[in-house]
Amino acid sequence: MSRSFFAARVEEALNRAVGRFLRRRGWKERVVAYTGYGDPTFVRVMARLILVPERSASGAFGRELLKRRGWRNFLALPVVRGTIVVHTSRGPIEVRTDRSGYIDVRLENGSLEPGWRKVELSTTDGRRTSADIQVIDPRTDFGIISDIDDTIISTMLPRLMLAAWNSLVVHESARQAVPGMARLYRDLLAEHPGAPLVFVSTGSWNTQPTLNRFLHSRRFPLGAMLLTDWGPTSTGWFRSGREHKEREVRQLAEDFPNIRWVLVGDDGQHDPAIYGRFTLEYPDHVRVVAIRQLTPAEQVLAHGTLDALESEQMDRSHSVPWVAGQDGWEIHVKLDAALSGEDPGGHRVDTP
Repeated sequence: MSRSFFAARVEEALNRAVGRFLRRRGWKERVVAYTGYGDPTFVRVMARLILVPERSASGAFGRELLKRRGWRNFLALPVVRGTIVVHTSRGPIEVRTDRSGYIDVRLENGSLEPGWRKVELSTTDGRRTSADIQVIDPRTDFGIISDIDDTIISTMLPRLMLAAWNSLVVHESARQAVPGMARLYRDLLAEHPGAPLVFVSTGSWNTQPTLNRFLHSRRFPLGAMLLTDWGPTSTGWFRSGREHKEREVRQLAEDFPNIRWVLVGDDGQHDPAIYGRFTLEYPDHVRVVAIRQLTPAEQVLAHGTLDALESEQMDRSHSVPWVAGQDGWEIHVKLDAALSGEDPGGHRVDTP
């Protein structure tokens, strides 16, 4: 096998060295659990193993972390090639973390019934936490896949600054939700009890606790969150956000072949192209594509021009309907019409 990119090797060696130093000073392992999903046959469990000061290894750590500004979320150190114990109905299962401390595994679902459930996770020395898991009934045929930045959260920042600012500086209470989006998601899920809402974003996993707190405070429904790890990869300096989104959307289609998704994104970056390609490849897995249209000012901040990226516009002549609007209220009206088989003007549209 070829060797990993040198920056990835340097990062791993540095984390190992710092980890040894901090362990000698009493830092302890702690599991940060992420929201996952599954069905009666499997569960997808995602978490990270980190080192934190001994006083923060108590159960109060998570609550303290949520109150902090973003930069403090990056102070914990990942445990390289460590072990997280997943407690299942058939006994504990030890899962090895990657070089950044993460696990993302599919395990057999032994006893979890459809609905929101919890899976217990722990360090090898017994410090426990739990991950929320939505177990989807196999008869479910409706779901929502949603982007985050500029789709449900108004960022109003240059794209090059956005990730650093939101992750390192902004407290979640300072962010603004796109008007009407929370109501849109609540109404759709109320009409389809048990349907999944999955957030797919290029944001860092480090920000997941504060994002969850923000979404809860703005009354967004709970949903699994598929974020990404920043930093060097095995092949280069940075991960491709577009590839991450494309991969996760395809994975959801494979995991839930009976679900036809409502895909929600914005026209500031790659969402129209990603969703357009997906609808061409998996037309039977999509009900509607809904795109939030950014204002000219937001377009400038997103990519430097006043208009949506022309290169991202896809041929929409196929059978999957598309709707667009500047906020959740406008999208809601058009989406209801599309889901009922009509366009906003009252004409029939072709729906698969």
